[in-house]
Amino acid sequence: QVQLVESGGGLVQAGGSLRLSCVVSGRIFSNYVMGWFRQAPGKEREFVAAFTWTSGRTSYVDSVKGRFTISRDNAKNTVYLQMSSLKPEDTAVYLCAAGRLWVGTQSRDYDYWGQGTQVTVSS
Repeated sequence: QVQLVESGGGLVQAGGSLRLSCVVSGRIFSNYVMGWFRQAPGKEREFVAAFTWTSGRTSYVDSVKGRFTISRDNAKNTVYLQMSSLKPEDTAVYLCAAGRLWVGTQSRDYDYWGQGTQVTVSS
């Protein structure tokens, strides 16, 4: 059974930074795609970023390009989302996910999900 546990969310002022972590446990294949999604109140879940364990290829939604960076630490089985120049519109619950489709940008493309971590950006 695969488990994903996010952490690192919090309250930050606009322009600030946060780093989210997603610890992966259980059997995850090296060809899996790791993704970050976010969901704001009253809105649909939105793809944010993804990468592959094997090649390290990355993909980002346009609204976060140049501000967010997805990365991994293989030794720690951890995926990170470094968020900089945060804006109030980045406020959402951020969820880590694992799937097998590149590049999956829909929730249905992912098999496993974490519980989410809240990010709140004040203006």
